[in-house]
Amino acid sequence: MLRTRRLVLATLAFGLTATLGATLPASPARATGTHLPRTGFETSHGARWTSEFEEQRFLATVDRATPRVRIDRIGTTAQGRPLRLVRIGAPAPASPAAVRRGNSVLLICSQHGDEPSGREACLATIRDLAYATDPATRRFLTRTSVLVVPTANPDGRAADTRGNSEGTDVNRDHLALKTAEARAMARVLRDYRPDTVYDLHEYGPTVPYYMKDLLSLWPRNLNTADPVHREASSLSQDFVAPAVRKAGFSTGVYGIWTDPETGDPVKQVAGDGQERILRNTAGVKGSVGLLVETRVDALTAAEKADPALNNRRRVTSQLAALKGAFDFLGQHRRRIEAATTAARLTGYADRGPVYLGGADNESPAPGQVLTDPPCGYRLTPEQFAQTGDELALHGVTGIRDRDGSVVVPLRQSLRRLVPLLLDGRAAYHLTSATPLADCPRSGRTA
Repeated sequence: MLRTRRLVLATLAFGLTATLGATLPASPARATGTHLPRTGFETSHGARWTSEFEEQRFLATVDRATPRVRIDRIGTTAQGRPLRLVRIGAPAPASPAAVRRGNSVLLICSQHGDEPSGREACLATIRDLAYATDPATRRFLTRTSVLVVPTANPDGRAADTRGNSEGTDVNRDHLALKTAEARAMARVLRDYRPDTVYDLHEYGPTVPYYMKDLLSLWPRNLNTADPVHREASSLSQDFVAPAVRKAGFSTGVYGIWTDPETGDPVKQVAGDGQERILRNTAGVKGSVGLLVETRVDALTAAEKADPALNNRRRVTSQLAALKGAFDFLGQHRRRIEAATTAARLTGYADRGPVYLGGADNESPAPGQVLTDPPCGYRLTPEQFAQTGDELALHGVTGIRDRDGSVVVPLRQSLRRLVPLLLDGRAAYHLTSATPLADCPRSGRTA
């Protein structure tokens, strides 16, 4: 295990084996041998990022090499680029049902096209899991399905822009689902129901208050079930943060400026409870969500003098955080499954408040708490025509009435999501549907 940042950067052997220890491939030689596929980032020693063609060739090589990997096309961007989902297991899970039967983790890489380090870490992760020969990795993959969207915003990556080709921030579209990218991810969340959703990003520092090597943040949205919130907080604070520090990097909580002398919080600049952001959407849907952000800008003289050194630091810190995440998946597997199962069943009890605002560190404003929510919402035929596809992508179900209207009851797995989509008081609602005091108990599913 590399002990200091200087040593990490000096001897970086690209791939998880340099940083993940016993949980994943144990031998650096096996993950960096010349017979194994390497990314453009690796072959250039961090001087440039992996190209679209290189990614395609890399994934095709891994797919052909082992039954542990299956690659699906889950969507197409506005510019015609494929959105891919990589399924990894021992062997690769053959269907969404096979994933749902066990524990699973979904890695979402580079939703923002100008944040490439997560994508590089994800590609290395795919390769190292696919080619590992040690018993620990094989045992891990028999119990945990690993799903990876290696490039969640291919058009933005090609243009080196935060948004997609239409200028939309994909990570603000996980409720409205207007973009092809967010729609593809929503289908994966609906069909595979991953227990953990791990979202890799990068951020710009503000010296001296906000400049850690890597930051992370759990779902702050108050509609996240308590057991899921606890596991997500543990993933961040008990696993990712210690693993990052052990690799020689500094770490903290995303969105919080801290006093450089005392380490005390100064102010919050990001990381609220917005339900349209993936880490929060995942939490509301019953998954253990985590956002991870590595620092983009070079701060040391050495990093400023050598962009490749800075690039390697960015990727290596992502890999260190992934080491913590995989340790979490191995050690908390039963707790994760219990938390996510309970969260998804609680909606059928149809009890408890729904929050239209606030966060775990910010009390909701008056009027933002539905202490006694309606039993459901009625959509006119016109409203359902406008929103039915999005409701289906989320996995929200409704009952069609004789007049063509649709009643969406709260008594379903995604109970706490329904008002966020259909209540006119919610900040990012799809439509303002009519709240109901009495709901039909059966009928034709819409």
